[in-house]
Amino acid sequence: MRLIVAVVGKPRHESIAAAIRDYEERARRYWPVDIIEVKDDPARGSSPHVVRRREGERLSAAVGSARVIACEVGGRRMSSPEFADWVQGLREAAADAAFVIGGAFGLADAVAQRATARISFSSWTLPHELARLVLAEQLYRAGTIVRGEPYHK
Repeated sequence: MRLIVAVVGKPRHESIAAAIRDYEERARRYWPVDIIEVKDDPARGSSPHVVRRREGERLSAAVGSARVIACEVGGRRMSSPEFADWVQGLREAAADAAFVIGGAFGLADAVAQRATARISFSSWTLPHELARLVLAEQLYRAGTIVRGEPYHK
């Protein structure tokens, strides 16, 4: 089993990119985590629907046959301990699971429909860079919770 974090685009702000890299490396101490960044589509001259569709095609191709978990507003919200238990359950299921985070216009309908689970980090809409940072930190926190380490207070 591996956890895939599939995202549209690269972080544009270096300070956010550094924090993302830090937490993704920390999370790898506990889970087999692969990061896949697909190209974002330029919004100029294209409708949001077309941009979402193109980015969704790239996300779907990148995650292959992995179980898709859509990260989007309206998904299931969990406490950190609940999330830790849930991720541990993914590990025990022994199938690859891909957390997908859409671009500036969100996830394509086809990706959302393929998802076997939907999770939300907040009722707020977050920029995709921040959503990726929150996911990376929570994957790290989940690992510490599962192992009974003191990071989660």
